[in-house]
This record gives sequence, structure tokens and C-alpha cells, in this order.
Amino acid sequence: MGRLIVVSNRVQPPGDASSGAVGGLAMALAAALREHSGVWFGWSGQTTEEHTGQLSVQRIGGVTVATIDLEEQDRQEYYNGYANKTLWPLFHYRVDLSAYERSFSEGYARVNARFADALAPLIQPDDLVWVHDYHLMPLAQELRRRGVKNRIGFFLHIPWPARRLLATLPNHRELVEALFEFDLLGFQTEDSASAFEDYVTGELGGTVTPDRRAHAFGRTAQVGAFPIGLDVETFEASAQDEVAQAEFERMQASLSGRAMIVGVDRLDYSKGLEERFLAYEQALIDHEELREQVFLLQIATPSREEVGAYQDIRARLDAVTGRINGAFATVDWVPIRYVNRAYRRDELAGVYRAAKIGLVTPLRDGMNLVAKEYVAAQDPEDPGVLILSEFAGASEQMRQALIVNPFNREEVAEAIVQGLNMPKAERIARWTELMADLKRTDVMAWRDAFVAALRGDDAASDRLAAS
Repeated sequence: MGRLIVVSNRVQPPGDASSGAVGGLAMALAAALREHSGVWFGWSGQTTEEHTGQLSVQRIGGVTVATIDLEEQDRQEYYNGYANKTLWPLFHYRVDLSAYERSFSEGYARVNARFADALAPLIQPDDLVWVHDYHLMPLAQELRRRGVKNRIGFFLHIPWPARRLLATLPNHRELVEALFEFDLLGFQTEDSASAFEDYVTGELGGTVTPDRRAHAFGRTAQVGAFPIGLDVETFEASAQDEVAQAEFERMQASLSGRAMIVGVDRLDYSKGLEERFLAYEQALIDHEELREQVFLLQIATPSREEVGAYQDIRARLDAVTGRINGAFATVDWVPIRYVNRAYRRDELAGVYRAAKIGLVTPLRDGMNLVAKEYVAAQDPEDPGVLILSEFAGASEQMRQALIVNPFNREEVAEAIVQGLNMPKAERIARWTELMADLKRTDVMAWRDAFVAALRGDDAASDRLAAS
């Protein structure tokens, strides 16, 4: 059997897993690469004055990592431009924030071609190639143009938009045509997979067979939903280590007898942070008994700070937080603790465990692993309550959470009150079901299901047809 070659925009090789900084996706992919003697290929994150295509190859954490540098123009047009100013907002239903500039699409095409130039010579005849996310949708097409005939799969980590929304993207047909050069197209949820199939039939005039083979442009691609899981065993262990325990004790000391609600997100307009703050404010308005008895800790890690829309959301959140705290705070209580910095996963595990409620209310999200991390970190004898947006991919699986519409301020406010008042027996029953599902659908199961389907295993094909 050949190797597995993983391709992503950025490479996240696992260093010291005990550091708590290694993500579950990186851990799972690294394990797959070690099993298959594979290669992880992508952008180094560094820029160079002139693109040479020179590969840097090294072994990190038992994994062979191959990276290339990009020019500053590539970074601005491909990454900051088409990927994060055009595709990201559009795929998260924010067409009002999408920027359509010819230089962006040209940079996107150029970088995908440069990736293919560097990657194609590494691919051996029996290798499987697994391409990740919206940055690299044209990559299979570019590899085919260079004579690569291997099986190539694509997994989209973000949502796939509704048909008429995607149709607002200039050259949307060409982008989807490139996807048909992949053998397998994987999505986080049935909602996204079905939206893609609807585009194929409704916009392209193509067909989708009962076994989920999509036909268009004279080609066929297998379609499937592969909800990404959590590295449950590793995360449970990190939740018990010294760092997590110290953070838990620190949070417990800071509670002063109050209940804590926690939100942990990248600072992004898709996460619904402003709507979350307003819903929490609504709970304080409607239920005066909550005042001074509860607080919201919101950890929002800054990202993409060069993009104007991210600067705008940060300014709005600063203003909303200040207004709410100014209106409700007392001399020894602040209703919102708002923190703009990154935390290690083991530190977060301790924070999650101390929280009475995990508030995960994105306006649109591919999956959202924070919801799963919150559940995995809980004390089985006294677990907290997960409040989860119906527009997070995780809501398809995590039905024992309190599922809410994040655009409905009153509904989220009442869910907060319900969660705070939920009897222990009900909390334990909900958590037990959630945890059992997390273990059954962990990140290793996700990885193995996708690789099996890419390989063309009969059992994997039967599962996709039945989904």
C-alpha cells in the first residue's frame, strides 16, 4: 500500500504533544502519516522575495514535512485576499463582506499552481493524496494537468453555502469544475453535502446517484459527510494533568461562589460574539436574580488582524463589552470578562471544567470542536451544560445540548437560565449521551473513515450511500 500525502495551506507538525499546544486535527493527521509513512505538504508560513519553489523537507514528530515559501504578493492575494476576503465570508453566509477582486482570484490560481509544481514530483504511483480546505480547491485540477493520476480526496472544514449564495461568486462554475478533479469530496455535515449536491443538480444540470456519486463536467466525484471528531482520549488526559488542574483551581478561586459561563472562540464575525453578548445582557435584564450571581468569561483569540472586517468586529466587541459592563457592574462584580489572548489546550480544559455553561453560538460553523472539548472536560459527577447553535455543524451530532438559534436573543437568554437551573440528574443524563457519542465518533474514526473512502473500500462506499 502506498503512502498518504496530506496537503494543507499551513503545516502543523506535532512537536511535544505534552505541551498542550497541539491541536486534535494535527495529532490525528500526524498519526495517519506515521502509519502510512506519509508526507505533510504545505506553505511554511514564511515569505520570500522571489518564489523559487524550493522544498524544505524535515522530520518532525516522526512525520516527514515538506514546505515551500511564498512571495508577499502571494500571501496578500491568495491568503489574505481570495481565501479570507472572498471565500471565507461567502461560505459563512456573509456575502456582504465578500470582496471580489481580479488580483485575488489570480493569486489564488497562481499559488495552487505553485503548490502543484512543488508537490507533483513527490507523489509516487500508489500514494493517496488528501487535500484540506478552501484554500486549495483547484489543487487536484492542477495536479491532473501535471500528469498525476493518483486518487485525490478533498475535505472542506468550513460550511458549503446554499446554491444561490454560491452563485454570487464570480466564476463559481469554474471553481466547482475544479473540484470534480477530486475522486472524493468530503464535508463536515449532511447539510453541507446536500447543499453541494443541490448545486450540482440545480445550477450545473448534473446528477447525483443514490450512492452519492455526483456527475458533472464529464467527471464523477464521490460525495460524503465526514463529521470531524475530537481526540477524546488525549483531551481527557490533558484535562487531568497538572496544568489543567492548576487552571481549574485558579478559576474556582476566582468564582467567589458565582456560576461561570464560558465562550472560547477565534475572534471572527462568524462566531456570533456580539449576538452572544447581547443575549447574555438580555438574560440579565429579564432575570435580575442573575446579577452578581453569574459572569461570562469570553476568550477571543485575535486572528487575521490585517483584514479590515476583523478589525471592525474587534472594535465592536470592545464597545459592546464596555457598555454592558458599565451598565451592570458593581464594585465587586463584572458581568463580562473579555480576554483577547490564546491559551493552551490543557489550560482551556481546566477553564471548561470550572464552567457551569459552555456557550457555543456561532452564526455559521463547519463543526466547532470547542463544543466537543467542553463536554470532554466536564466532571462526570457534576457536569456543566452545553448551549449550542443550530448553525454549528456539531449540532447534527450533539442533540443532547441545548440547541438554540443564535440570532434569537431571547431564546439564547432563556437557554442560559435553563442551563443554570438544570437539575444535576438531567445534566448527568445529557452529558453521558454526549460523551458516548464523542468517543464513538472521535477524530481517529473521522480520519479512518475518510482514508477508507478515498481508498475505495467497499464498506466505506456502503456507508456513504446509506448516509
